[in-house]
Amino acid sequence: MTIACLGWGSLVWDPRELPIQRLWFEDGPFMRIEFARQSNDDRITLVISDAAVPIRTLWAVMDTTDLNVAKEALRQREGKPIRDHIAHWQTGDASPAAIPNLGEWAAAHGIRAVIWTALPPKFDGTENRIPTIDEVLAHLAGLVGNKRENAERYIRLTPRQIDTAYRRRIEAELGWAPLVD
Repeated sequence: MTIACLGWGSLVWDPRELPIQRLWFEDGPFMRIEFARQSNDDRITLVISDAAVPIRTLWAVMDTTDLNVAKEALRQREGKPIRDHIAHWQTGDASPAAIPNLGEWAAAHGIRAVIWTALPPKFDGTENRIPTIDEVLAHLAGLVGNKRENAERYIRLTPRQIDTAYRRRIEAELGWAPLVD
């Protein structure tokens, strides 16, 4: 069974020990992704957000054919989030609300199962709170030292195709242009 892992943020440029077949393809399914999660280290990271405009994600083939092994590997890579925050789909399932055409996309690519990180938005310690762009900008502008460097690095290393409304404002106001093509 061919399993794909979807990515849009640090998973792409820093897969660590995630067992993927090295290459990330740029023709993943469209998903509503935005810089809407304040991480524990104060970076603002990309997550699925119903308020976002759909953008094309990236994907890689997993180096395992066991769905449970693939999900556990992604959970470990993501710092052991709650198991519910590692989502999956497999042939025969209905496409999830977050990825309406997943079944058709997977069939077109010979994929039998798909996994992805499904952490919710979070801001100021409140789960499922989507920050406004002004809140994100104020938060990022207020960071100093390593926290600021790590936050900037995350945004600048995000693949260029992850072109969100928040990213455009961050680039314009903070000058954090992409470092990758």
